[in-house]
Amino acid sequence: MIEVQGLTKRYGPVEAVRGVSFAVGTDQVLGFLGPNGAGKTTIMKILTGYHFPSAGTALVEGISVQEDPVAVKQRIGYLPESVPLYGDLTVDEYLSFIVCARLVPQNARKKAIQGSLAACGLEQVAGKRIETLSKGYKQRVGLAQAIIHDPPILILDEPTSGLDPNQIIEIRNLIKELGKRKTVILSTHILQEVEAVCSQVLIINEGRIAAQGKPEEIAGTLKGADTWELTLKGADEAGMREKIERLTRAGEDLSLGDLEAEASGVIRLRFTLGSGGQGIDGERIFDWAVSEGLKILRMNRKKLSLEDIFVKLTAEEGAA
Repeated sequence: MIEVQGLTKRYGPVEAVRGVSFAVGTDQVLGFLGPNGAGKTTIMKILTGYHFPSAGTALVEGISVQEDPVAVKQRIGYLPESVPLYGDLTVDEYLSFIVCARLVPQNARKKAIQGSLAACGLEQVAGKRIETLSKGYKQRVGLAQAIIHDPPILILDEPTSGLDPNQIIEIRNLIKELGKRKTVILSTHILQEVEAVCSQVLIINEGRIAAQGKPEEIAGTLKGADTWELTLKGADEAGMREKIERLTRAGEDLSLGDLEAEASGVIRLRFTLGSGGQGIDGERIFDWAVSEGLKILRMNRKKLSLEDIFVKLTAEEGAA
């Protein structure tokens, strides 16, 4: 369990993190998103005890990162974006060093090493020197050191960086499995990865939280959460605009996008729902079309993707 309240971090006159508050429970995978320089890495370094906040509190399993950073580090597995590895050691040697540094009991060390090797698909390179490994395998070694002491909390910064598609799928499955019994914070620029793995999303921009929750919940708060694309028969362009206006006057909060004639009496149009129009659905549109004497030739509902949400929030907030 991680609880953050009013977290602020200043570097001289620069305020990298500004009053951030959030909580992540056990059995949750939180996708931590934001553009470069948004403050994600700073927050992760505070949670792992490498930096102290300028203001606010951060608790890891009820332990303050300011008051007892060593106890916090014992409970966290951390994979930084640039994995700190000793290239002159073999994978086995490196993990043997890590398992000792993590104070794993001696009678459990062999099992811990074998378990992390198996989980990260490293058995076949266990005897090879790390400097000879590909970037993808080095990334796996970094993940192995993060989970070797079976911590209750994992903080992973770009865990699939440099992996091929098959390896990415394996690591995603591992993270999903770990998320069933651990608290996981996953920072990544690959939005499909967040959609595939994470149960919650936190979007940070310019040091502040822009949105948090499930992607569909965030989308529901945004104007333009849903877009309907229709091809209708039974009216010309001017007549269709009048019919759309009647739908708007009926209480539907929507804005008309493209509207163009495909053929005589056939119109293709697109309209976007506002925050007050979330209740409109296919049945409502069908009833409206029938009442207006229109025939629906094609109808498609497009929901905001996580990428749409990310761009909308970070771009709009940056412009503001």
